[in-house]
Amino acid sequence: MRVLTLNPGSSSMKAALVADGTAVGWTAWDLADTGAVAQAIRRWSDVDAIAVRFVHGGAQKAPAPVDDALLANLERLTSLAPNHQPLSLEVTREVRRSLPDVPVVACFDTAFHARMPEAAARYPLPRAWTEHNRLRRYGFHGLSCQHALRRTAELLGREPSELQMICAHVGAGVSVTAIRDGHGVDTSMGFTPLEGAMMATRSGSIDPGLLLHVMQTAPMSAAEMSDALFHRSGLAGMTGTDGDLRQVLAAAAHGEQDAEVALDVYRHRLRREIGAAATSLSRLDAVVFTGGVAEHQPEVVTAVLSGLGVLGLRAGDVSHTGLDSDNRGFAPGRGLRHPEPPKDRIVTAADSPVPALIVRPREDLELARGAEEALARLAVR
Repeated sequence: MRVLTLNPGSSSMKAALVADGTAVGWTAWDLADTGAVAQAIRRWSDVDAIAVRFVHGGAQKAPAPVDDALLANLERLTSLAPNHQPLSLEVTREVRRSLPDVPVVACFDTAFHARMPEAAARYPLPRAWTEHNRLRRYGFHGLSCQHALRRTAELLGREPSELQMICAHVGAGVSVTAIRDGHGVDTSMGFTPLEGAMMATRSGSIDPGLLLHVMQTAPMSAAEMSDALFHRSGLAGMTGTDGDLRQVLAAAAHGEQDAEVALDVYRHRLRREIGAAATSLSRLDAVVFTGGVAEHQPEVVTAVLSGLGVLGLRAGDVSHTGLDSDNRGFAPGRGLRHPEPPKDRIVTAADSPVPALIVRPREDLELARGAEEALARLAVR
């Protein structure tokens, strides 16, 4: 099956053609490029299905063929993922208009976490608020975690269902997930992709009492607070940049104190989430870093690992040599230019009791797999 995968992310729009499980073409554009989807369709119009990534699926527990009712339900979740959901909806509507005879499947980041134990999924809030089980921790970056699990099992010669591991997705958005029995059992992001570690423009977890204090003393509306926490916090807020980690690293290298402090906070909060995730496992088989930052700024991974000796991790070589990699179909679009992708690799020392790996984010493969599975279930009915 030939599947066109469309992945609206925090900082880029990625498209790939996956044929029978193998990526045979890949490209990406800056989010500012409004013609990205049209370009992808022109390039790869001869497809059997289209898969679109949705950050928030609500109660959806598996990929689903798109119809008007599903789109309406997903639109209601926009306020919970304002950085992503509107673009995914726009992309889906555009491909349905352009290729009306091609089935479109929505794949959800939240689905990987749908079997989280209640202890991890529930918030300690008044029962009247939570009785319908909607105000809960959903978790995100599930497609990334799913591929990281599959790939780590392959590289370590294990079955995915046997591994107990931590997946740190480190990109413009940052999350940490404890994985056991093939799915997420705890994760740093919660009801929205705002909870957890510090990110490029998002604050991560903040004392709610602090937020109440700011709203009462500023004063400011809920919409203004939302904008501040989603778009003007994190690395961006602490440094006065746009939150691009490369800019912050460069500023720190030139001795800018705000950048140095921001990086310290960034690394500390990521380590803290990794340590917390480990408590949801009975053993630790591996820690995996994935996402754009892990892929292209491996020195950040080294810095994080250097503070995780308590988990049996000893930092090693993070150079771009590794175990194995499939770089076929790497064709950057005009909007983005990247070097040849680095290989998936172990980045801890040979004597490290627990291995840490950097695995390239390949949500395209999971999107294609999800589309095939959803359409197969539909055919059986």
